[in-house]
Amino acid sequence: MNATSVSRGDTARDGRAARIVVWDAPVRLFHWLIVLCFAGAWLTADSEHWRLVHVTFGYTMAGLVAFRLLWGVVGTRHARFSSFVRGPRAALRYLGSIARRRPEHYTGHNPAGALAIVALLVLAVAVTASGWAAYAYLGDSAEDLHEGAANAMLLLVGIHVAGVLVSSWLHRQNLVKAMITGRKPGAAEEGIRRTWRGLALVMLAAVLGFWWLEWQSAPTGLDLAPLAATPTAIVREPGREGDDD
Repeated sequence: MNATSVSRGDTARDGRAARIVVWDAPVRLFHWLIVLCFAGAWLTADSEHWRLVHVTFGYTMAGLVAFRLLWGVVGTRHARFSSFVRGPRAALRYLGSIARRRPEHYTGHNPAGALAIVALLVLAVAVTASGWAAYAYLGDSAEDLHEGAANAMLLLVGIHVAGVLVSSWLHRQNLVKAMITGRKPGAAEEGIRRTWRGLALVMLAAVLGFWWLEWQSAPTGLDLAPLAATPTAIVREPGREGDDD
C-alpha cells in the first residue's frame, strides 16, 4: 500500500478528517496483552516468589505471538503483513520524511514501525523459547540468552514508544488512542468493515482462563486476581460504523 492522505471529500461534518476503523479488535487486544505480559514478566524476573507468574506471562506471550503470526496472514486488511511490511528502503525513506518534518502518511503501520513490529515478534519468540529452555534447566547458556533477548526487546520497546510519540506529534494524531479505539483519520475506502470483536472476546477469555488455571495451582495460594484485570474497551465496538459482526 502506498502512502495515502485524506482526500477533501472524506471529512466529517465539523470539517475534521473522517475517522475510520483501521485496527480490528484482535490486533488491539494482542497489542495491550503483549504490553502487559512483557511488563509483568520483566517485573517478576528476579523474584523466586513470583516465578509462576513470570512463567505464565512468558507462555502467554508465546501463544499471543503464534496468534499474531497467523492473523498476519489471514486477518483484516491492515493486520496482514503483506499490507505493511515493505523493507529497509521504504523504512529509510519514511525516516527521512520524518527528519524533514514532512512525514509520509500511511493508514496502517508506517514502514519503520512495521520493521519494529517484525523485530519485536522475532525477539518475543527468542525470549519465550530461551525462557522455556532456562526453565527446563538446560544450562546457564539458555539463561544468558534469555536475559540478553529480554534486554534487547526492552531496548526495542523503548525505541518503538519513542517512535510512536514522535509520529503522533508530527502527524497530529494520537496513535496510542488509535490502538485503543481502532480509529484513525483516513479515506473511507481505507477502513475495515469488520472488527472481529467476537474473536477478541474468545482471546481474552482464553488468556484469563489460562491465568486462572495456572495461578490456582500455585502451592502458595497467591491472590493474583488484580493482575488478571485487563482493559476490555479495546474489544468493544468502536462505533456502529464499520461493524458487521
